Amino acid sequence: MTPDLILTNGRVTTLDPTNPEAQAVAIAGGRIQAAGSERDVMPLAGSETRVVDLGGRRVIPGLNDSHTHLIRGGLYYNMELRWEGVPSLADALRMLKEQADRTPAPQWVRVVGGWSEFQFAERRMPTLEEINAAAPDTPVFILHLYGRALLNRAAITVLGFDRDTPNPPGGEIERDAVGNPTGLLIARPSALILYSTLAKGPKLPMDQQLNSTRHFMRELNRLGITSVIDAGGGGQNYPEDYEVIQRLHADGQMTVRVAYNLFAQKAGSELTDYERWIAITEPGAGDGMLRMNGAGENLTWSAADFENFLEPRPELAPVMERELEPIVEMLAANRWPFRIHATYDESIDRFLGVFERVNGRQPFQTRFIIDHAETISPRNIERIAALGGGIAIQHRMAFQGEYFIDRYGAEAAEATPPVARMLETGVPVGAGTDATRVASYNPWVSLYWLVTGKTLGGRRLYPQANRLDRREALRLWTEGSAWFSGESDVKGTLKPGAYADLVVLSADYLSVPEEEIRDITSVLTVLGGEVVHGSGDFRTLAPNLPPASPDWSPVNRFGGHWSKAPERPTLRTDRTCHDACATGCGLHGHAHQIAWTTPLPVDDRRAFWGALGCSCFFAG
Repeated sequence: MTPDLILTNGRVTTLDPTNPEAQAVAIAGGRIQAAGSERDVMPLAGSETRVVDLGGRRVIPGLNDSHTHLIRGGLYYNMELRWEGVPSLADALRMLKEQADRTPAPQWVRVVGGWSEFQFAERRMPTLEEINAAAPDTPVFILHLYGRALLNRAAITVLGFDRDTPNPPGGEIERDAVGNPTGLLIARPSALILYSTLAKGPKLPMDQQLNSTRHFMRELNRLGITSVIDAGGGGQNYPEDYEVIQRLHADGQMTVRVAYNLFAQKAGSELTDYERWIAITEPGAGDGMLRMNGAGENLTWSAADFENFLEPRPELAPVMERELEPIVEMLAANRWPFRIHATYDESIDRFLGVFERVNGRQPFQTRFIIDHAETISPRNIERIAALGGGIAIQHRMAFQGEYFIDRYGAEAAEATPPVARMLETGVPVGAGTDATRVASYNPWVSLYWLVTGKTLGGRRLYPQANRLDRREALRLWTEGSAWFSGESDVKGTLKPGAYADLVVLSADYLSVPEEEIRDITSVLTVLGGEVVHGSGDFRTLAPNLPPASPDWSPVNRFGGHWSKAPERPTLRTDRTCHDACATGCGLHGHAHQIAWTTPLPVDDRRAFWGALGCSCFFAG
C-alpha cells in the first residue's frame, strides 16, 4: 500500500523495543506502515504521498490520559477562565478583571481547577477583597483544589446565600461576625458543597456545547493528547448526558479518541444503574474513536474517600462492603471492566477485601482499575497484581503536595503514590491527570512531576528512588495507559499496525533541562494519519476550527493552559519591557512589570527578590 503521509527528518521515539528509534514514519490507512531510516522509508512514497519534513524535531506516540473527565469538561470549557500555568497572582487577577468586564449578565466568570497558589510568584491565595475589587458586578466562582471555593459578593447575591442558609452535609459556608456569608465555601471533607454550587451557574446551549467540546479537544491536541479514558462524573448520566460527544462522533468532529466509563449516579440506586446499563450497552461498544470502557470510577457512593488533604482522612461508611459487593459481582459475571476511586490505603484495603471475595466465587475475566492510590501500601499493590488489576495514577500531588506534607509530614509524602514500587511489582500502571476540576489537563505538568518529583511550587516530594527516568514516564503516558482501555495492540507505540497517533514536539523532551519539560507543547499532532493540530512551521497543515462560542468566551481572549509558546494569546504582562533590557528573568522573562507592580517587597528594582526565584531586580 502506498503511504498517505510520510514524516521525515525526525528523531522518532517509537517505544517499540524491537525498533526504538527512527528517522521517518510512513502512514497508510490511518495506521503506522513503517518506521525506520529515511533510506528505508522514503522509497515507499508514491506520487500522491504527502511528505512533511520535521526539521530534526522529536516525535513521540500520541499521549493517552488514563483518567480524565473530557466529556463533562468539554461542555464547560468555553465558559472557564484558566489560571493553569499563570506565573503570578497579579496576572491572574488582571485576567479575572478583564474577563469580568467582558462577560454579560447573567453569566459567571469561572476559574475551575488546574492551579495552585504555589505556582504564583507571590505564593499565596487571592483574597476575597481582591476578587471583589476585580469583579464587583459579575458573579465569580473560583474552585481551589478539592477543599474550597471563593465567591464574590455578586455570586453570593445570585445564589441567594444569606445568614439563614444552612451548611450542607460535609460542607461549610464561612460567615462573618454577624453571620453573613463571606464568599468562602469549605469542603469538610466532601466537595459536594463546591460542585453543587458550581452546578447552579448558567449552562451553554447545545450548539455552544458542541463548539466548546471541539475547542477542548483541540486544546488537548495542542498539548499532544490523542486519547483519553473518561472516568465519568456526577450528573453525567448515560445515555442522556452523552449526546454532545455522540453527535461530534457521528459528524466526524472528534479529534481525541475517547473510551468512557459509566459512573453510578444516585446514592442508593447504584446497583439499579448498572443493571440498566448492562441491558443497553457493553464494554467495547463503539469504535476506535468512541467506545464504552466499563464501570466506574464511582461504583457506590458509600465508597467515596474524598481526596482533600486540607482535612483529615474520611472513614468509609460501615455499609460500604454490603453495597459494593453485589455491584462488583454483577460486573464480574457480565465481564465488565471496572474502576474505583481510591485515594487512601485504608480504603483500598477494604475494596480489595470485597474484590477477593467476589473473585473467589466469580473469577475476574477482565481488568479492574484502582484510581489514584496516593498512599497505597506494598502489600496492597501485591494484592492488586494477584487479582490482575492495574493502577491509574495522576499528578494530584503536584497541586496538593504542600498540603499533604503539612498534614502527614515530608517522609510520608516520599511515595505518594509509590510509582517505582508499582512498576517493580509488575502491576500495569497508566498515567493521567484527573482533570479538569482540580488538576490540570496538561500532560507535561504530569511528566514533569514524574521525572522531577516536584510540586508546581518547586517542592521536592520524592527521593530519586521514587522518580522515573524520562522514557519510563513517557511509557506510562502511552503504552501504559493503553492497557486501561484494552487497546495495547493499537495504542502506545509507533510500530507497524498501530494507530497513526503521534506528536511532534516543540522541544526535545529527552534532552531539555528538567524545568523546561512542563513548557513543552505539540507543533504537529496526528490522529489516525490526519493532522488535528499544527503550529509554527506546521500551522498551514492544521484544520480550521470556528471561533469559540459564545463570543465572550475566555478562550477567545486567553486561550487554554498558559504557555511560553509564542502562539499563545498574549497576556497583558507579556509585553516587551519598556527599556528593551538584555536581561530576562527565569520566572517572568522580560515582563518585569509583574514584579515591579506586585504588592511584594520589590518596589525598589534593585532590591533582592531571589527567594522567589525572580531576577527582575537585575533589569531596568
